[in-house]
Amino acid sequence: MTVSPLAWGVTIVVIVALLAFDYFFHVRKAHVPTLKEATLWSYIYVGIAVLFGIGVLVFGGAQMGSEYFAGYITEKALSVDNLFVFLIIMSSFRVPREDQQKVLLVGIVFSLLARTGFIFLGAALINSFAWVFYLFGLILLITAGNLLKPDDHEDNQADNFIIRVARKFFHTTDKYDGDKLFTTLNGKRALTPMLLVMVAIGGTDILFALDSIPAIFGLTQNVFVVFTATAFSLMGLRQLFFLIDGLLDRLIYLSYGLAAILAFIGVKLVLHALHENNLPFINDGDPVHVVEITTGLSLAVIIGALVITVILSLLSPAGKAQTAINNARRHAVDYLDLDYTADANERERIYRALTAEEAQIVQMPLKYRNKAKDVEKIREQVAEAHRQHEAFLNR
Repeated sequence: MTVSPLAWGVTIVVIVALLAFDYFFHVRKAHVPTLKEATLWSYIYVGIAVLFGIGVLVFGGAQMGSEYFAGYITEKALSVDNLFVFLIIMSSFRVPREDQQKVLLVGIVFSLLARTGFIFLGAALINSFAWVFYLFGLILLITAGNLLKPDDHEDNQADNFIIRVARKFFHTTDKYDGDKLFTTLNGKRALTPMLLVMVAIGGTDILFALDSIPAIFGLTQNVFVVFTATAFSLMGLRQLFFLIDGLLDRLIYLSYGLAAILAFIGVKLVLHALHENNLPFINDGDPVHVVEITTGLSLAVIIGALVITVILSLLSPAGKAQTAINNARRHAVDYLDLDYTADANERERIYRALTAEEAQIVQMPLKYRNKAKDVEKIREQVAEAHRQHEAFLNR
């Protein structure tokens, strides 16, 4: 279906207005969002995306509407997995919790701009070269295989080529100056970690796009649907970060669900490529008569894979133990390094979270507790946090 310029214009205005609203009413004044605030606005942004999808369903038809929802759910699921990396970057750069919203919003805007470029590039390639479907399918199958490899998100480094270049050729500081991107150090203008962490978030967003854009093109080649599903999946990602921060480690089977989804879409792309084949070394350049996967089946597989993996993760005793242990480690490390934040209430918040997680861990079977990586180091960090808290109270 051809989308009118008016529909494009209204959609872009709505997306820009939502981003501007987010900045001026939530992010401009640095603060730590409450659980109630994060929950409320997460529901609102999901509701907006669903209402938009209903509009696509009504005005664009069942096929276009189902393609939008399949793309939105897939992109939203992939964005949740990306939050693991965002969390690591935030921790590595010791971003003050009250300033994390601004970093995330800048990352979302950068991601939206970068993915828009990838979307129109991908659409141009698909329209000109049918064999691109083979390439996209191969990318997704490789990505699915990588997701099945044992991986510890804690081992990821919030460092990349751009960051190393910035630190080598520019005057940088390790200290934050509120949410400023530049500060003065020893009489010289210097880059703050705030600017560097935004660059790190933006750089990782480009890598994420290499997976997500082929995935959604595997569900639909309608550029309007691809763009809007991607854009609305990014809306509310900032609130979602604070809503499920601390619960991300609980989704221990999420990578398997995402691997199944990406592999399924990869196979669908390859089948579609065979159906549209014009490569001379495959079937003499003629289309191959194969079964093509419908959008309805795609939507069912995507929802089914996510529901199964999330339920299994939430019910898993190993998942509960891993969540509590990883959160206790994170809060112990944060407590031992509180000079990165100006929020006076942050010390007490972190310590309360740490003691609550300890109480959970004690009640868990020993076999799950001992499976944690570097368990002795974690115990030492927790013990040191208790010593420092006692010293703080007695001073």
